Amino acid sequence: MIKIAAVCQSGLGTSFMVQLNIQAILQEEGLNLADFELNHMDVGSATPDTADYFFVEATLVTALPNIPAEKIVPLSSIIDKDIAREAVHKVLDAENIPHPSN
Repeated sequence: MIKIAAVCQSGLGTSFMVQLNIQAILQEEGLNLADFELNHMDVGSATPDTADYFFVEATLVTALPNIPAEKIVPLSSIIDKDIAREAVHKVLDAENIPHPSN
């Protein structure tokens, strides 16, 4: 199971929206959501063991100093679903998970 966390400053609206976008993208790609654990959280709750990948708005990357760089997936826009899709594809590719776009 791949654990994905969406992270924002307060862990409320923005991160939840990103989480829902990731979920929708995984479904659109025909992947089984049971293979993924999706959560959202604030930057203070993000620890290396809480997720395999942390999706975060690019300006907040420095707010995650304890998270290894290879686990951070920066998003240049949190509202652009195409940017989120590209980021999800990078994770799927890194995990060798086939998807229709590769």
